[in-house]
Amino acid sequence: MKNNTLQESNINLAALLLRVGLALVFIIGGTSKLSLLLGDATHDGMVANYMSTSGYINSIFQEYLFTGMLGQFITPSGFLTTLSTFELVSGIALLAGFLVKPLSLFYAFLLWTFVIALPTMTVPGFEIEAKTYTSPAIFVQIRDIALSGFMFVLFNLGAGSKSVDGRFIASPTQVNWDNLGLLLRLSLASSLIVGGFFGEFGKVGTFATPQWLLAITGLVLVFGSQRVLKIAAAITMGIMLWYMVYKLNFDNSVIKNLNDFKREFALFTAGAVLVLFGGGDKFTFTDFITRAKVTCKLYLIGVKN
Repeated sequence: MKNNTLQESNINLAALLLRVGLALVFIIGGTSKLSLLLGDATHDGMVANYMSTSGYINSIFQEYLFTGMLGQFITPSGFLTTLSTFELVSGIALLAGFLVKPLSLFYAFLLWTFVIALPTMTVPGFEIEAKTYTSPAIFVQIRDIALSGFMFVLFNLGAGSKSVDGRFIASPTQVNWDNLGLLLRLSLASSLIVGGFFGEFGKVGTFATPQWLLAITGLVLVFGSQRVLKIAAAITMGIMLWYMVYKLNFDNSVIKNLNDFKREFALFTAGAVLVLFGGGDKFTFTDFITRAKVTCKLYLIGVKN
């Protein structure tokens, strides 16, 4: 089995692309939330939106954070303002390439808390009066799971070109792209596959794209050989650009428009990295066939002996 390695110049470019895409997610998100939290007319509505049955913090997390011992120090308003400020500051740090490894590792795990904290109701046959999420949290938040995978890739690549960290920390001279490419393409594909197969359910994103196209593109990203995988990655970039145009509303402010498709910046840059460098050879369809042949051969040798 071929072992693909990424050399230093390509590592730096891949890291730069991922870093910028991820940084934009947090800069836009932090700016949008803070503009609402710090506005007298919008503050209460913003807090209520996050605390409601269709918000982003379920009852377990609300009780844990805002009652008992922690409740003496943490309020919903203070928590959201602090988190949003950190989101903005860390996004600027990522864009500048400062503290990239610790920030990417921190976010790789933090993004999963958004999945755990989402209030959902999926009990069959149960009448739901409150407005809430009726799809599994992992489907609703699949883009955050993809971002988590990107963060793990960035952690291994380092800060890349045009970074503050690069002035003090040497970039790796080579990395095993079979492993990181696998993680990157699986992370990117997850958003497309979930949208493709479950897009008719509530709050599952489809990027305003036919589900069959999402499903096929996602599966090709997972199992395709290098050439077809790059084509699928280019199609993914096109889907993200189309979605950004689709979501534009000239009646909204610039930051409101950007916030509507902030995660798609990271998905777009992940697609660009796959177009440039492929996704490795591990667990592609060809690799599965090769592994199956080797396993059968070893099994037959064992039977004969």
